[in-house]
Amino acid sequence: MARQHHEAAPDVVAFRKNTEDFTYLVRRPKTKWDDDVPDPGRSTYEGATHGPDPVPDWVITSGDARDEDLGDLKSGKEADVAIIERTFGDDRNLLAAKRYRDTDHRSFRNDAKYRMGKQPKDGRVARAIQKKTNFGGEARAGVWAQAEFATLSQLWLAGLPVPYPVQLSGTELMLEYLGDDDGAAPRLADWRGPRDLLEHLRDQAIAILWGLAGAGVVHGDLSPYNTLVWGETLYVIDLPQAAELTDVTRAAQYNSNALDFLQRDCRNLLAYFEKKNAKVPDPDALFGELVAFAFDPRTT
Repeated sequence: MARQHHEAAPDVVAFRKNTEDFTYLVRRPKTKWDDDVPDPGRSTYEGATHGPDPVPDWVITSGDARDEDLGDLKSGKEADVAIIERTFGDDRNLLAAKRYRDTDHRSFRNDAKYRMGKQPKDGRVARAIQKKTNFGGEARAGVWAQAEFATLSQLWLAGLPVPYPVQLSGTELMLEYLGDDDGAAPRLADWRGPRDLLEHLRDQAIAILWGLAGAGVVHGDLSPYNTLVWGETLYVIDLPQAAELTDVTRAAQYNSNALDFLQRDCRNLLAYFEKKNAKVPDPDALFGELVAFAFDPRTT
């Protein structure tokens, strides 16, 4: 409960007019507690959808915590990302707040091939998205945020290197911040480091492709621009467009572009390491192995 104002002791005001002294009291107006006035600095964790259990120890869950927006981190095709500092007593952590924009304010508008299998159950909402109304644009932003939150939760539980999804509130997704006070973790495309670590990251990239296939997930836009290097670990980010790699008989969740996405992911990610003169498997051969593994893990 946030106290907006409190009644203070009256001010005593003294002044002199000509030769006479005057003293009077000025009383400030009473202002009662107002529970309906939102506290802009209060943590948004309490009213949000929370990430999967077990919640990491570093996550601040107290409803009395404070949030401070430290400014923008980056602007992407479909969302903007800001850095949030959350504090409670002596505890402090940084979070990445990913805020999805509606269709009118996005540069990534031709997303129909990614939305297959992500249609809302509410027919009215689905029609509004299809017709690209203002309401539909807002609903679509919510669909993307929910999709990324669900995929991150799934992959985090499966043990893949993704930022922990702390919470979801409307079109805002709050994630584990990869970086420190000096700056965010670099994208793989911007990373510079020793040769032995490059080869270690290559091995992790291949392991990530296998891990995604094992989880039945295709990133859909995997590249050196959607992976981060923090410490000696390669992390996968930006997963709203992720597709389910599943049997076509499960039509409600199936995206017929999933295999094309997977082949492209293999080619784009491995091409980075090949350009760095690191030995990589043939991406199309790896694609074939991943498909066989995804549909029948006994094939490996």
